[in-house]
Amino acid sequence: MKRIFAVTCLLTAVFAYYIYTPLPSTISEPWKLMLLDATFRSVMGLGNLVHSLGLIHHVRVLNFAVNQFELQGPRSSEAVRVRDTSFSGVQVRLFEPTQGEPGQLKRAVVYLHGGGWALGSARMRSYDFLCRRMAEELNAVIVSVDYRLAPDAHFPQQYDDALLAARHFLRPEVLARFSVDPDRVAVSGDSAGGNLAAAVAQQISVDSSASVRFKLQALIYPVLQALDFNTPSYQQNRDVPILYRPLMARFWLEYLDGDPSFVQPMLANNHSALDLTRAAPGREKLNWTRLLPPAFKRDYRPVAPARGTARIIEEVPALLDARAAPLLAEPEVLGRSPRAYVLTCEHDVLRDDGAMYARRLQEAGVPVTHDHYGDGFHGCMIFAFWPTYFSVGERTVAGYIRWLDQNL
Repeated sequence: MKRIFAVTCLLTAVFAYYIYTPLPSTISEPWKLMLLDATFRSVMGLGNLVHSLGLIHHVRVLNFAVNQFELQGPRSSEAVRVRDTSFSGVQVRLFEPTQGEPGQLKRAVVYLHGGGWALGSARMRSYDFLCRRMAEELNAVIVSVDYRLAPDAHFPQQYDDALLAARHFLRPEVLARFSVDPDRVAVSGDSAGGNLAAAVAQQISVDSSASVRFKLQALIYPVLQALDFNTPSYQQNRDVPILYRPLMARFWLEYLDGDPSFVQPMLANNHSALDLTRAAPGREKLNWTRLLPPAFKRDYRPVAPARGTARIIEEVPALLDARAAPLLAEPEVLGRSPRAYVLTCEHDVLRDDGAMYARRLQEAGVPVTHDHYGDGFHGCMIFAFWPTYFSVGERTVAGYIRWLDQNL
């Protein structure tokens, strides 16, 4: 009996040690986040192991794990009709509210899920719940886009899928088929989906052939640049779950089909060093010492090496492409973008990407609502539904839908 008790205590201590991660005191429900992060780290570790053995790509392991628990078929309810279809060859899940008068024009949102351009799906339970709730509460048609993912697809394929699906839906005859008001359509997304939503909004806004454009863009903790991995939020939250700083660099290189060995030089900002003239215009567009409010900057200092690694930009030129990094868009492009909602979280490496984009849009004359959650962490908005419910997740969803309801 004593031996069993000792072994139990030892295993409990090891388990607690593995789960425990030092977290900021202001973060929402820290122990619940630790448990979530421990699960994510376990799957990541397994993926890295089988990848190192040459058995399977680590992203496929992550997607397999997510799919086992999260994927679900289209299930309609009394309030929302749900079905899977394709727009110009791109898979989408449609959510159509059943309420309202026959022939009454509805609002609509084109939604792009997150996941580092490599994970996730419109068929995930979390995104299904979110889009179902949006459809019901906004009485709006929601188009959730299942764009292709890395490692099978790389930039610009994810962007092309998002743009193709958006252009298809914005065709007047398609909007008429779904009884959608062409003056009340938004594009939205979270994380990597926020990146795609911003890039698509920019492209549609400058497309002279587009007869219908988006009224709004709603970006949830978007990832918008890969030239500076040492903004204050990257420095502050480098070790905060669930999006660690090195993981974001890996996602970028997977998306842009870059050499994985570039992770460490990029984390040191060697790809945007002062001697690399090709990176100079981009550096100025994300000059956080000018673009961020004092509360975000605090006492952090820019990391700008005098000499860098030119090979990274040469081999991964998309790092400077505004379609991949919308924060690098020219002011005249930003000025034609639709009214914006930007949600950021204090405990998120991407906080400053969103804040800088909000500032640049405002400087270009675009009305912007910037909602910041002091106890939020990356990904929290999809954790507003069982079994991964966080109070900050519910608040972000409610605030996001409220803004859409008031502005769309």
